[in-house]
Parts: sequence; C-alpha cells; structure tokens
Amino acid sequence: MGFSILLLFYLILPLFLAIHGLGADPFFQHSCISTAGNYSANSTYQANLNTIFSQLTSQSDFNYGFYNLSAGRDPNQVNAIALCRGDRNQEDCNSCLNESISELSQRCPFSKEVVGWSEFCTLRYAHRTLFGDMETSPDSCLYNTQNVTNVDEFNQALDNLLNNLSSRAAAEGPLRKYAADNTTVGVFQRVYALVQCSPDLFEQEFGDCLSVAKEGIRSCCFGKRGCRILKPSCLLRYESDPFYQTPLPLPSPPPSVASPPPPAPPSTEGNGNNTTRIIIIVVASVVGIPILIASSICIIRRARKTPQQLLRTDDDEVIRADSLQFEFATVRAATNNFSDANKLGQGGFGAVYKGQLPNGEKVAVKRLARDSGQGDLEFKNEVLLVAKLQHRNLVRLLGFCLEGHERLLIYEFVPNTSLDHFLFDRVKRAQLDWERRYKIIGGVARGILYLHEDSRLRIVHRDLKASNVLLDAEMIPKIVDFGMARLIVRDETQGNTSRIVGTYGYMAPEYAMHGQFSIKSDVYSFGVLVLEIVSGQRNNCFRNGETVEDLISCAWKNWRQGTAMNIVDPTLRDGSRNEMMRCIHIGLLCVQENVGDRPTMATVILMLNSFSVTLPMPSQPAFFVHTNIESDMSSSLVSESYQSRSEELPLSQNEASITDPYPR
Repeated sequence: MGFSILLLFYLILPLFLAIHGLGADPFFQHSCISTAGNYSANSTYQANLNTIFSQLTSQSDFNYGFYNLSAGRDPNQVNAIALCRGDRNQEDCNSCLNESISELSQRCPFSKEVVGWSEFCTLRYAHRTLFGDMETSPDSCLYNTQNVTNVDEFNQALDNLLNNLSSRAAAEGPLRKYAADNTTVGVFQRVYALVQCSPDLFEQEFGDCLSVAKEGIRSCCFGKRGCRILKPSCLLRYESDPFYQTPLPLPSPPPSVASPPPPAPPSTEGNGNNTTRIIIIVVASVVGIPILIASSICIIRRARKTPQQLLRTDDDEVIRADSLQFEFATVRAATNNFSDANKLGQGGFGAVYKGQLPNGEKVAVKRLARDSGQGDLEFKNEVLLVAKLQHRNLVRLLGFCLEGHERLLIYEFVPNTSLDHFLFDRVKRAQLDWERRYKIIGGVARGILYLHEDSRLRIVHRDLKASNVLLDAEMIPKIVDFGMARLIVRDETQGNTSRIVGTYGYMAPEYAMHGQFSIKSDVYSFGVLVLEIVSGQRNNCFRNGETVEDLISCAWKNWRQGTAMNIVDPTLRDGSRNEMMRCIHIGLLCVQENVGDRPTMATVILMLNSFSVTLPMPSQPAFFVHTNIESDMSSSLVSESYQSRSEELPLSQNEASITDPYPR
C-alpha cells in the first residue's frame, strides 16, 4: 500500500509541474544596452518604466502572450514589448514576466534600454520605438555540450525541420507566430525544435530574423545536441528531448454544429497507464474549468461593449490622461502664437503648425478649426485611439490640448513633409528612386494593415492619400490624420455614414455614393496611391502625351493592351521592371469595382513580399471611361455641396463598360 502511494506521488508530481510549467527556472539571459544611456533614480523615466512594469503584471487579457506598451512622452517615454512562448498559458506568461521584471531591475539598474530572455518569455524596453522593427542584436546563444554522432545527417534533418517550422509560424497570422515539431534523425534518434517571432513583424522580416538565427547555429553550436539562439525579435531552439507543450489554439469561426469530442484511443498498456490517465483527467479538469469560466465571462463582457462604450465620450475622462495633456500656453508659445511662418499646411479640419517645446523637441500641432465639422467626438476619437497606436509607419501622437474652444493635437515632427510634395514635383521627384518608392509602398501597406487587423480596434482610415503620408529623415513613410477614422468592433466588416468625409479620387465608389465604408474602402485608396507612386502623377490628371486622362482609366487600358509600363514615371530609369509591373497589377486589384474582389491588406503585403504568390487577374476598375478627358473635368460623383470639402478634382462619372479580354 505504501509503495502504491509513493508511486502515485511520483506520477502526480511531474504532471503538476508540467501543467503549471514553473518553479524558479535558473535560465535567464540579458543585455543592458549601454549606448542607450542611463536614467536617474526617482526620475520621470523611472516613473514611466514602473508604470510599464505595473501594466505588465496586471494584464488580464492574454493576447496570446504578446504585449506592446508605452508610458509617458518624450523625452521620457518608455516603450516595451513582451512576448511569451507560444506553448505557455497566461499563468506561465505572467509568472515569467514577473520574474523577468525582477531580474532586469537588479541586473540592469538605471539602463534605459534592456533585453531579457527567460525560459518562457522575452521582455525588452527602451526610449525608442520598438514595435514593428525587426532586430537581431543584441543576442544570446546557449548550447548542449554533448555532440551528435552523425553531424551531416543531423544537420540535414534539423535544417528541413526549421524551414518547415518557419513557414508554419509565418502563416499563423497577426496574433501569434510560433511553431514547434519534431522529426527523426536516422533510426533511433529524434530532434525537437521550435521557432517564434514577435507578431508585429511581417513574413519577410520574420524570415530574415530566423535566417540570421539559423546562421547562429553554425557559428555557435554546430554539431551540438541542443541549442538556443535568442534574438530580440525572434528565437529558435532545438533539443534531443521534448521540451515544449501543445500551444493554445488560435481563434477560429465557431462551427455550425458542435462536433463531438474524438473517442479516446484504445489502451495498449496496463493498469499503471490507466491510473496516470485518470490523474491527468482529474487535474486537467480542476485547472481547466475555472479558466474556461473566467474566459467565458471575459468574452461575454467584451461582446456586450458597443462602439460607443469603446469610445469614451466624457470630457472628464479625456482630461484624466494628464500624461498626454499640454497646457494651451505652452503650445501657443511653441508655435510662436500660431504664426504664419510656422504654418506647415492647411487641412480640411484646420491648420498644422511647426513648434518647439521648452525641452527642445520639435512637434507638429494640428489646430482644429472652430467651424470645422470635427466636434468633440471626433477629437476624442483621435486622442483616445491614436495615442495607443504604435507602429513605425504611423505618425505618433504625443499629446493634446482641450481648453475652452481650442482643440489641439500634438504629433511628432516629421521633417520631410508629405509624399505629394516629392511625388508631384518635377524636381523633387528625382529623390524618389524606385527602391525608395517600393519601400514607401510596403511601409504604407504595413501601416494600414496595423490599423485594420493588428490594433486593438479595427480602424478604417477613410482618407488615405499622398498628402496624408509623411516622410521622415530616412524617407520612411508615416501615415497621418486619423481624425476621420471610424471605429468598427471586431466582429463587423463595414459601416454606413450619412457624412461623407475624404478626398475624391481616392474614395471607393460605394463610400462616395452610398456612404458604405469598410476596410476594403482603404484598400481602394491604397490602390490609387500605388498607381500614383508608380506613375509620379496625380490620379485625376494623368498626362499622356498631349492629352490628360484619369490615372485609373489609363492604367486599366494599358494593362488590357499589354503596355502597362507606359504609365511608369519616365524618371525611373533604374529599378526592377518586375516590381513595377507587380505594383501596377496590385494597384488594379485594389481598385476593382466589386468590393469582395479587392484583396485585404494582409494579402497585399504577401503579394509584395513573395513573388512566388500568383496574382489573380484584375477585373474592371470602379471608375473607368473610354475616352480621354480634358484637364478641366466638370462632371462629379456627388453633389456640388460636397466638392468644397476637398482640394482634389473629382473623377469623371462612370457610365461606360468594356468587354475586352484580360491582357495576355
């Protein structure tokens, strides 16, 4: 009897540890980035860092183990990214992050930038932006001191396994990029491996990061039985013994009819195995039922939230964000009392001014016109949402001012103004060679994808155009002006509005004429923008010899005739012809008349990054005319009263159709 109890104890103990995945694991690697500088004790930076730590330790949403956090504003802003291993649950993740915070606080006191790798998580924080940047340095490598017996055979099997895992992980989507599996080596040996990447990166960046990591195997642990290569943006690990669990499933559409659980496999072993199975079922039930109940409550609560609840509307709640609020006197002084000399431009809802804060930081201030259509609700939309958005291809909102009738938004200053100032200027466009234009197209695509799928709420921009794409000092595109962004809860794909806002020429027909908008409305605008970037000409006045046509019609006709390269900017003497043709192809796919035929932004990025993907043939664009049109186009899509809202010329009304076959 005593032996049976002892045996039962030893069976339960490893199972308990496996389920909880814990105990203080001694594994921890870190890097204190000395070049990023240090902060002082009890400083604002330390207070913001403590806010980040507090947010991490109080997370109630699992988010599949990925957290992107920010606290404060320049020059003391702290940005952090935390990534838990894809096979761990929320309890393991939280415990690992708590341990990492404790370790990093002790090992890197006062370091502004730090990376830490633990058994089940990676944590990094810095003053600079981390989200969306693929980074492979600093790194860490650990290996098993034992060697494999057949190096060539082992390396071949491992290489095939890692390539397979890389493809699977990249295809998992924006919530998680993780894969683990095993394969045989010879007759008796197996190798187990996992790869994981920060989900804010895209497929090409994911592949690049893992390629660098795989190179680390050759230089660090060639021929070893086990190895870990740790990068800030990705990691890989392989061992000769199992070390991972089955990951939590990603969400999928619910089945129409509940499927019964699969029958248990027939037992092939004795009573000892049955005893173990009983223990597993009991422990799993005890642990799983509370988790299931808690998850159900969270889902129900989230489902009950309306867009109005998600968008707070009380002035008091906006003012509580004191870390983002500026005094009006400070902003007025920064812009030299909103002088014309500091004026950068005039938008549909007000002027934008350049300013300099007392700490020397340059900013762009959007002063909303008092008689503009943008009221408090739209102002709060921009403040509450944009402040939470962090992506290298979005202009960062630093703060706001809400005082009396004044409504001000303070953005980071982007030195090179907007894309249209370069693209449509005969002299400046020479600075945009094809390599730069191709990167701009990809950057804008990534920014819009973030708004559509990767941000907490689905956001439709509704006014994507060349003048709303700013270029930083390195000509990296940053999308601006979310004042007209419309929120959609996650389960919806479109909305309706009686107020049409945006710029004609970039607006999808279903939105311009019927007020119906969706993420596919932004896809249409993106397609127009791509064609402009390729051609170097505005969408409403494409000059073709002595005549002027609208760009979409000209692009479509040349595509049908097999002469698509005719629309390419003649100043692009160098560059990949295949990339140019592919971009024209993608642009035409985005402006198709049938909304359902337009690709998603995720598909667009896949098309841009992978030339192995076969593109479908585009169908007729939404607005297409047979004949050339003169530069003083007079016909309009909508009533005269709307035309005054836009500085752009309207497109011609589409009353034509074509039946010619696709280009060969």
